[in-house]
Amino acid sequence: MPSDTDAGRRTPRRDAAENREALLNAAVATLAADPEASLEAIAAAAGLSRRALYGHFAGRDELIAALIDRGAERLVAAAGTIDHADATVAMALLGARLWDAVEHVRLLAQVALRRPYVERAASALAPVRERLAALVERGVADGSVRSDIRPAVLARLVEESALAVLAEAARVGLPHDEGRRLVMLAALGTAGLSWREAGALITDTPELTEEA
Repeated sequence: MPSDTDAGRRTPRRDAAENREALLNAAVATLAADPEASLEAIAAAAGLSRRALYGHFAGRDELIAALIDRGAERLVAAAGTIDHADATVAMALLGARLWDAVEHVRLLAQVALRRPYVERAASALAPVRERLAALVERGVADGSVRSDIRPAVLARLVEESALAVLAEAARVGLPHDEGRRLVMLAALGTAGLSWREAGALITDTPELTEEA
């Protein structure tokens, strides 16, 4: 049976973990509303002091890095569940699931896509990039994806098209449904489908019209 001493030792660690999570959640909401929000504003939104914030993060860069890492973990988890016999459907589904996963923090994209955070975000999302590359290679092999561009280059272009949608969503505040569809259209269009083909694929494929 745990002693009072053991309980006393665990409580500070538990409180520290809860405070850190509160700071991350507050940072998401605060930076989504104002990307230039101060650390004081973030700490206040979490119900904590600036000093408490510095007990968890050395500064703004470390806080944002933690947000990127946490978001990347969720995106990697979402990407790991994607598969479909049709490579183009799988690619669109990957885009849709990622949009669903990041929609609640998509306004943070205008922070994460800035230097010096771009490289960290790219590194954290490497597993998602690898999954996309595999789908593109499969599509090129079966003829459902354009073959006039090397698969590695095409995968990068598809990725960039999806990031462009996130950046646009952050800039103008795209509605959820519009942004989700646009991510899929951008990916499929870059992969070689016409806008009519891409639209029909999305409309006629139940997996692409249902949110995770």
